[in-house]
Order: sequence, then C-alpha cells, then structure tokens
Amino acid sequence: MEQQALTDAPMVARAPLAELDDGQRVAGVYAVRERELRRKRNGEPWLRLSLGDASGACEAVSWEDAEDLYARAVPGTPVFVSGLFEVSERWGSKVKLSGLREAEAGEYSAEDLAAESEVSFERLESDLRELLATVQDPQLGQLLDRFFGEDSDIWARFRDAPAAKVYHQAYRHGLLEHTVSVAQAVSAAAAFFPGIDRDVAVTGALLHDIGKTEAYNDDPLAIDLTDAGRLQGEIPLGYYKVRRQIEEIGGFDPALAEAVLHIILAHHGSLEHGSPVAPATREAVLVHMIDNLGGRLGSFDRLERQLPAGETWSRFDRALSGSAYFGQRAAA
Repeated sequence: MEQQALTDAPMVARAPLAELDDGQRVAGVYAVRERELRRKRNGEPWLRLSLGDASGACEAVSWEDAEDLYARAVPGTPVFVSGLFEVSERWGSKVKLSGLREAEAGEYSAEDLAAESEVSFERLESDLRELLATVQDPQLGQLLDRFFGEDSDIWARFRDAPAAKVYHQAYRHGLLEHTVSVAQAVSAAAAFFPGIDRDVAVTGALLHDIGKTEAYNDDPLAIDLTDAGRLQGEIPLGYYKVRRQIEEIGGFDPALAEAVLHIILAHHGSLEHGSPVAPATREAVLVHMIDNLGGRLGSFDRLERQLPAGETWSRFDRALSGSAYFGQRAAA
C-alpha cells in the first residue's frame, strides 16, 4: 500500500499533530478519536479517521484497504500510523494513510495522546473551593456540597469530565475548568447589575453543566456522547440530577429550587440551541451570557493550539461561524 509519493518525503521522529508540515512523512502513535467508512460514487469504500494527540486533532484518509483499516481503528485506541501529511486550500490538512496497526506497549506515552487543561487541577480545585465558600445561603450550600463535596461520587466524576466533545475544553478536567471560569465571571458580574441574587446565580453557574457528567464518556482518547447523552441531552440530565438532590433535602425552599432549576434549563439561551425554555430571570440571563462567552473564548484556545507555526488565521470554525485571528503571533 506504500505510495510513491511517500518515498520522497523526509522521515522524522513522531511529531505532535499541530507541528506537522506540508509534505512531511508521518510515522508514530496517535489516538483514534472517530472513524467513518464512506463510499465512493462507484460504491467502493474509503476510510475517514479523526486522529488526535495532546496537541490537537487531524483528519486521516485511506482510499485502499478501507474496511480492513476501519476494523483496526477502534475509537479510543492508540494506533501506529504511517503516511503523508498534506495541506490543501480546498480540502484542508490531512494525513494520507499508507499503513495503520495497533500500537505496541512502549511505543507511546499516554500523556502525549490525551489533551489536558493548561491550568493545573490543584489550581482549579482551589478556585472551586473558594467559590463554594462564598455562597451564604445554607440550603444552597447544602445542595452544592452534595455535588462538590470531596466525598461525593458526583465530584469524583465531575473533576475529570470534559466540557465538550470538540469545541471547547474537550479534555480531562475541561468541565471543571469551564465551570470555574463561568462561575467566577458570574460572581464578579453580579456585583455590577442591580437585582441579581448572587448566591442563586453562582449556584446556577456551578451546576449549569452538571448533566455533562452523564452525557459524555470518560475516555480521554475518544470523547463522545453516551447513550444517555444522545437520547436525553445534557440539560435534561442535569435538571433531573439537581432536582433529585433538592428533593432529598428536607424543607428546601420551593422558590429557591425553581430559581436554580430554571438556570439549568435555560442556560443555552433559546429553544433552537437546546434549551427547553428561554432565560426568564436576571440570574438565568447572566449565566447564559457568561456561559456562551466562555464557550466561544474556549474555542479560541482550541484553535490556537492547533494553528500551524507561522499562521495567524485559523480555518473556518463552526463554533465561531468564521475564522479566528491571532495577530499577536505575527508581532511575537
């Protein structure tokens, strides 16, 4: 299956996907994020993969032996890939595969394949604990402890969960990073707008994405939606998760419960974006706006990590509905 074009390409040691250059020969271990068997017009199969490592992701394709390679490329597994990296104005960047096999022990390091937050877990947890301590309402404090108490089963999952599959904080501790940043911003912004119940807004911010602990799997090499995530969605999952905990707290104020649950249901902002209701309280509007801002800025972080050296513009990105500009790179 070795192609003639590969014989003229320079051979280098395994490189992070974000550092590959046009025309560079690829030989190394990467994680399979996704796989798809497609059909040519004549009905013959061809393979499309999404490969990933700690630096980002890249598409890989094969026009030959597609079904055999598909069987080997199981999402979430490390595979040894050989091929040629090419960049096309029309088709973008991709690896044209010449070979693929299961990676052997000793050929790779797990931390090279799974993206991580650039903020340490210790810092993220410390920031979370500081925020939790600022919530003065005893009922809300009790509710939050059921989710983020150090002995909580939910906390054990939350701290490692991703915030998304692709667009922002799609890595281990990503949900913690996103939640802390949203809650910190909500806490700060609440002081500048009259009529906002800060405790309710911060509690809603801390719990708004709690459904993602069930909506996404726990495989850092191939983040994907679970069956529950596909069938129910992260907002309903989060709503019922919080409501169940509220119902187990005796005498919980119904109006307070309504205020927090509304934030969770409304945080996507509109029905077309997945919220069953639109924000109808000051606190829900604030959390929605900050959450949306955090997701968009998180996309800039993702795109910058994947941007080839020397480039200042990213490719079109669906999350931003356009390209991202990193002018500071040119000035550096």
